[in-house]
Amino acid sequence: MKRSIKTLALLSSLIALPLFGSAAAPASDVKNKVVIQVSSGDEATQSLALNNVANLQQALGMDNVEIEVVAYGPGLSILTKANKEEGQRVESLAVQGVKFSACGNTIKAVTKKTGKEPVLLKGVGVVPGGVVRIMELQQKGYSYVRP
Repeated sequence: MKRSIKTLALLSSLIALPLFGSAAAPASDVKNKVVIQVSSGDEATQSLALNNVANLQQALGMDNVEIEVVAYGPGLSILTKANKEEGQRVESLAVQGVKFSACGNTIKAVTKKTGKEPVLLKGVGVVPGGVVRIMELQQKGYSYVRP
């Protein structure tokens, strides 16, 4: 009788393991994903966005967080050579693996208005539309932050 109870207990734990065991990857393999919107030309807001990036990397570890900063409208200025204030920070963060995406629609509008295309910083990519890019990333499980 004792033997059959032990066998039954063992079998139940083996059956229950796939049902109740964790299907998630170990915590060290989990990547946090964050998209940060920058649509303001305000220097304090842009600086705050970059502070958010640095704080996320520090809190979660650079290898544990995937960050994309998407800039459009007046916020595009954070990703241009004209922004001497934050330009070095953007380029440094890009080298560290932070993705920076400039809105192609905004670039076209600025080019049409001024007659010259904005010069983007090193490490900055262009997406067709900033808002669409944010939506795509949210659909892929990115958390949304707007400073």
